[in-house]
Amino acid sequence: MIEPETFTFLKDLALNNRKAWVDEHREERDNAMRNFAGVSQTLHDYSDRFDTLVADTKSKPKQSYTKFFQDARQRSGPGLYRTEIDIFANAGHPEEDFGYYLHIAPGNCYAGAGLFQPSKEGLTRMRARLSDDPEGLKDALEDEDFKAMFPAGLLTDKELNVVPEGYDNSDPAAPFLKMVGWRCQTAIADEDLLDDNVIYTLIDIFRAAAPLVRHFN
Repeated sequence: MIEPETFTFLKDLALNNRKAWVDEHREERDNAMRNFAGVSQTLHDYSDRFDTLVADTKSKPKQSYTKFFQDARQRSGPGLYRTEIDIFANAGHPEEDFGYYLHIAPGNCYAGAGLFQPSKEGLTRMRARLSDDPEGLKDALEDEDFKAMFPAGLLTDKELNVVPEGYDNSDPAAPFLKMVGWRCQTAIADEDLLDDNVIYTLIDIFRAAAPLVRHFN
């Protein structure tokens, strides 16, 4: 699954997040990218075991993981390059639709489902879905397999202080409407990801996340 050299490259990149260093280590970067594309293809190959909609979607492995270079609008720190990579298994677009993911960061790997940085249109559509069917979300979050796999429930990296314009604080989905992006996650040890058999662990994780994906999509 994840090659040891990929973890090594990400660790080194975190310490040397400069264009000159990356230019000197293009081979390691390209090998890591091939690893991510290969993992993406593996997730798609096994997707009929957790979501037939993903399985029926054409595989695009080179377009199914976050790229190293960060443009200015997405940059979260001083570094030019991401040192944490998300690999997606989606029936739609990662900025438009909920889907499954594997997060690769040395010492902080996890997997689940989510829509991290939705486009304006995607955010509008998901909020409408939340408000229209709060009971559907409740059912997804209270699914026994979901709760066992994702005890922290639905998470976000960014939250508004008030509900978005057009919604009311009395809306049953108000806490989730304030979220700008959503995800569930469960941790996976780095050493487990070195083993190709981790795919079966990922299948279990994605199966548990499936009710949430179905609700949003």
